Amino acid sequence: MDWFQAVVLALVQGLTEFLPVSSSAHLILPSQLLGWPDQGLAFDVAVHLGTLVAVVTYFRQDIASVIQGLLKTAQTREMNTEAQLGVAVVVGTIPAVIIGFLFKDFIEQNLRSSMVIAFTTIFFGLLLWQADKAGKRVLKMESLKANKALVIGVAQALALIPGTSRSGITMTAALMLGFDRTTSARFSMLLSIPLIVAASLLKMLDLLASTAPVPWLMIGLGMIVATVSAYACIHYFLKLLEQMGMLPFVIYRLLLGGFLLFFIGLR
Repeated sequence: MDWFQAVVLALVQGLTEFLPVSSSAHLILPSQLLGWPDQGLAFDVAVHLGTLVAVVTYFRQDIASVIQGLLKTAQTREMNTEAQLGVAVVVGTIPAVIIGFLFKDFIEQNLRSSMVIAFTTIFFGLLLWQADKAGKRVLKMESLKANKALVIGVAQALALIPGTSRSGITMTAALMLGFDRTTSARFSMLLSIPLIVAASLLKMLDLLASTAPVPWLMIGLGMIVATVSAYACIHYFLKLLEQMGMLPFVIYRLLLGGFLLFFIGLR
């Protein structure tokens, strides 16, 4: 992997991690379509840490409020809105952890092909469009209780299949449950934090066991590019979401899926 490829892959990770377009699909495609070498474990850890820094920094006030709310609930034994959000994040994370533990190897061995990515990109894009069009979009964050968070969490587990998009499927589920676009997107991003932490820790353990040399300058550049691009993406996505809706992302997914099917047909 050269410097240009490192910047492109870090930008792709940062710009797609929190959009409903599947970051994993975009990171798989360069190797399959362009013949680029695999980015390597160390680089993968770096760009994921970059997106983690971005989302934690952006939502630092929300995270602080959740922690304070949980501490207050522990003292008073009375649930508050902030603690309720914290519980929702925990509950929403559990299904993906369980299903990921049970089926991760099977998915990596059997479902990481261009054909799977093409079909999941199109199918879940259409599902997002239907949810955005038919959802009532009236519920706010204070309505996000454990039962609804569990439904969104089960949907999130589907994102283990490349092309589904973790952000896309969680927003789809939230919209179907009646939440507005901004609440759906914000909860999806908050829900990403524990999973990115867990994935980064697991990859770090693998990295520590690896004897491959680590290109530290390229790793540092990748992390910086991923952090900056992810933060900008979060900011402008949330700012413009209510105005533009999900249709631009649906169209993009349909075009991407169609291109993949065309490309597969040529091989």
